[in-house]
Amino acid sequence: MPYPLHIGAALDGVEDPFDLASYAGAARLAEEAALDFVALDDSLTGADRPDALLTLAAVAPLTGRIGLVPTVTTTHTEPFHVAKAVASLDHASLGRAGWRVEVSRTEADARAVGRRGTAPDAALWAEAEAVADVASRLWDSWQDDAEIRDTATGRFVDRERLHYVDFEGPGWSVRGPSITPRPPQGHPLVVVRADGEPSLRAAATTADVVLVAPATLGGARASRARVREAVAEAGRDPERVSVLADVNVFLDPDRPGPSRALSGLTHTGSPGALAETLLEWGRVVDGFTVRPSSAAADLPVFAERVLPLLRASGAFRGEYAEDTLRARFGLPRPANRYAPA
Repeated sequence: MPYPLHIGAALDGVEDPFDLASYAGAARLAEEAALDFVALDDSLTGADRPDALLTLAAVAPLTGRIGLVPTVTTTHTEPFHVAKAVASLDHASLGRAGWRVEVSRTEADARAVGRRGTAPDAALWAEAEAVADVASRLWDSWQDDAEIRDTATGRFVDRERLHYVDFEGPGWSVRGPSITPRPPQGHPLVVVRADGEPSLRAAATTADVVLVAPATLGGARASRARVREAVAEAGRDPERVSVLADVNVFLDPDRPGPSRALSGLTHTGSPGALAETLLEWGRVVDGFTVRPSSAAADLPVFAERVLPLLRASGAFRGEYAEDTLRARFGLPRPANRYAPA
């Protein structure tokens, strides 16, 4: 049984998507509840929301323990810049960063950037896999002791402890090294949503956390089994990869349920019934990404009335024990591939 559960909260239901205080308040509430992380979706050229990574970077100094997982699009973006930005978030949060790897499929995004056209899903996810790979290499391009900060000699870095990555990707290349020191976690947590075979293949080779959206308990069991099988086929240990199911939450009795079909489990009703459902599903998945309909209305009810029931059953923590997001998921800090043994 995968207890204790990992639980994160999506912040996409804030009332004003351009108000930093809304995100900070929701993140602090999630932190007080000892949730694993907060997540924020993004799109490459979406005008209806701010940049997810920059928003959570602004939230970082306003929080202290909660993990921060923005969605980062790897299509039409420079891998070097992606790696630098995610590393910067990890530095700003002192080791609490993750990133959800995503691709862009739309003609609108392709036209807005103008670098190339759209591509099939298989090609987009193969590129995303390569971006995740080169990002980890760029993070390793600084050894942990590369910074010397010697004011007497004016030397900031030991060049002998910087490394070229010389990586060839699909249509791009990265020489390195990074311009950002190695992140506090070594490699910030990699999250991938497996909603098809191409994304599942990328998740199997790169992800620390895999998101799924089954609508039934049987579907949840099958989704986790499929992810674990794919991870094993990729030569990785399935026990080191967590599978989290989406849960759309409508707990405010004064708010209507969903106006359209949502992917994943959707709960409209009492906090007690939701706790029972999560306990049942928690026997077949490693945890959940809770997606409140309203961060202001549903997230407090979840924190105050659902989580205590999970804690009473031994399914969720009462306080944080680890300082970094990787450690919270039971993952060690990776060794630097370029450092001498």
